[in-house]
Amino acid sequence: MHIHKYEKWWLTFGISSLVLFLVIVGFSAFHYGSHPPSAKVYVDPERVDEIAPFNNPGVHKVEGKDWDYEVVFVASAFYYNPPEIEVPLGSTVKFIATTKDVVHGFQTAGTNINMILEPGYVSEYVTTVDKAGEYLILCNEYCGIGHSSMTSMLKVVE
Repeated sequence: MHIHKYEKWWLTFGISSLVLFLVIVGFSAFHYGSHPPSAKVYVDPERVDEIAPFNNPGVHKVEGKDWDYEVVFVASAFYYNPPEIEVPLGSTVKFIATTKDVVHGFQTAGTNINMILEPGYVSEYVTTVDKAGEYLILCNEYCGIGHSSMTSMLKVVE
């Protein structure tokens, strides 16, 4: 099989560009490190139920911080614990969440709340709830066969 000299040049250029791209991406990944965002705290995913604050999931009023309430969630096997929460309208809420098993999403439909939950890492998000109503919390990362039934409910009440 005969390959024309211009085809050889383009093949050489294309393959060289691909190799250079992969070297640059690989170097930057190892040099800068690849870590999940906001992974300030690590927890043992097998002992989540024993570690504060995940040993008491739900809504907790806090004093002396920039937020009014902390909402603690634990995701596991197609289930959010707690299955339903209620917070007052106009309050500033800090969502603290983790997962025990696989990667899950944590998205509240109709709001700006959207986190990725990774085993061993704690995800946090602070927001002000300024519109009353019921908001569906759902998993937006495919986590298995029961993924579509993994929901919870956020109720913002006056």
